[in-house]
Amino acid sequence: MGLTAEQLKHGLDSVAAIEPRFAGALARTGYPEPRIRPRGYGTLMRTIVGQQVSVAAAASMWRKFEAHLGPELPPEKVLESDFDTLRACGLSKQKQGYMRSLCELVVGGELDFDSLPADDEAAIAQLTQIKGIGRWSAEIYLLFAEGRGDIWPAGDLAVQAGLHKLLDLPERPSEKLTRELAEAWRPHRGATAIFTWHCYNNPAL
Repeated sequence: MGLTAEQLKHGLDSVAAIEPRFAGALARTGYPEPRIRPRGYGTLMRTIVGQQVSVAAAASMWRKFEAHLGPELPPEKVLESDFDTLRACGLSKQKQGYMRSLCELVVGGELDFDSLPADDEAAIAQLTQIKGIGRWSAEIYLLFAEGRGDIWPAGDLAVQAGLHKLLDLPERPSEKLTRELAEAWRPHRGATAIFTWHCYNNPAL
């Protein structure tokens, strides 16, 4: 599971103690709500379904896909399904390729969501073996589904925009600068990322 409300509070209080601008923003906006997703391949299935489509379209596709697979979402059933069956669920040829890549790795035992490496970079490397799952998607999975406290998705535009506002920077920081700025916030960068999303478009700031 992702970071709990208690873990978020602890992480953000720790960062606010060394960064006064975060402390001020925290006083005005309050703590963010936890962002928690189920652990396992089903969450990445849903990520693939939702890529590059609207929230409404993704929800519609997921309902059809889940109805086809059944509540247990067996990966074997994806591999047994033909193109037209998955197309009827709304999955494009590209999404089908990504979904099959995920399911082949799970069925073949090359990707075990119950025992991903403890090292964050090693876990990201395993998850990005899946076609269509880049670094950002892997980081979001590790933060929301595994609650890894020091994940820092520096390439996320909303994280960058949040830092632009929180630190009163002259412009939105690059991915490189976003990564550098966060070094001082280890090992609480995961809570900090969630706070940047909470703040970047927050009317209280």
